[in-house]
Amino acid sequence: MMPMLTRDEVHVRLQEIFPDGAPNRAYLTRMLAASTVFVALYIDATEGSGTMLGPKHVYRMTDEQAALVDDASRTAYATGVLRTGSQTEGRRWYQDNTREPIRDETLREGLVAIGAVIERTDLPTTSSKPRYALKASFAALFDPALTGEALQARIAAWQAEALNKGALARLAIVRQGAGVSADQVLVTFPNGETRRMKPGPSSEITKAVVEVFAPAFLTAPAVVFLSESGNKVVARDDALARSIGLAIQADKNLPDTILVDLGPVHPLLVFVEVVATDGPISQRRKEALEELVAEAGFPAEHVAFVTAYLDRSAGPFKKTVDSLAWGSYAWFAAEPERLMVFSEARESLRGRP
Repeated sequence: MMPMLTRDEVHVRLQEIFPDGAPNRAYLTRMLAASTVFVALYIDATEGSGTMLGPKHVYRMTDEQAALVDDASRTAYATGVLRTGSQTEGRRWYQDNTREPIRDETLREGLVAIGAVIERTDLPTTSSKPRYALKASFAALFDPALTGEALQARIAAWQAEALNKGALARLAIVRQGAGVSADQVLVTFPNGETRRMKPGPSSEITKAVVEVFAPAFLTAPAVVFLSESGNKVVARDDALARSIGLAIQADKNLPDTILVDLGPVHPLLVFVEVVATDGPISQRRKEALEELVAEAGFPAEHVAFVTAYLDRSAGPFKKTVDSLAWGSYAWFAAEPERLMVFSEARESLRGRP
């Protein structure tokens, strides 16, 4: 059997294998996932071994049993825990009611869905027999001898083979946006002009808003206002603002970015708040911006509110999602073709896909 990492070491390695941007990352990197992968390795439930993993193997594991890493102890646990009335020395990691989260979230929606675990298809759905095993290429990532650059190279090779193009693209975007460059961030406006911003995640998201979001969701986009942290104005086009009937005054309520779509008969004004840590368009923020628009004489029905994030699986979105205003949108640089709508209207789900 393969030498063992500890459960905590497996947990750390899962964070590297599934970084921010990975689909269903929460299911793939929490301690329950680490426990599942650890136990699969412990009993050698890997592709081609003939041994399969069931949820019972995971929730019956104890610290005392996990410390017994000789082949005989590991083999005995793999078969013994499945016997009715069997007992394992020590306090169990989980109770029996953890069966469903292990099976449905960690395995089926997490590791199986992403291609890290295989599942037997010849068993009835009601069968209690073990049916899961780590794919050999995934199990190899937990070799204790694999460290440093060799580990990173093996992880990158596995990601390139196992993840689909969309998932790989999302990982690349998140890595780029989360990195802090030593150079300034160059933002190219729809009209071809460029501006430089201080390096950092907020500037990377702002760059994506202007260069990716605007042309994707607006017919004829233009930048009216652009700022960065510290309320420093990077760009401000008063002439454009006046041409559409908007009088912009220096105001603490101004968002990070103001876009305008010049395509419709009546231009659409888009307020965008960039969130790298906090500060979304909340209900209070939305009302303040609506008041600002009303004072400027711009029709409220031609205004949209967007909060821009790097990725929906990361902390900033999870931290602020419950404060996002109804009637606003959320956009993620890692999934640029999608737009999340927080609708104020009561709509029927009938007939929707």
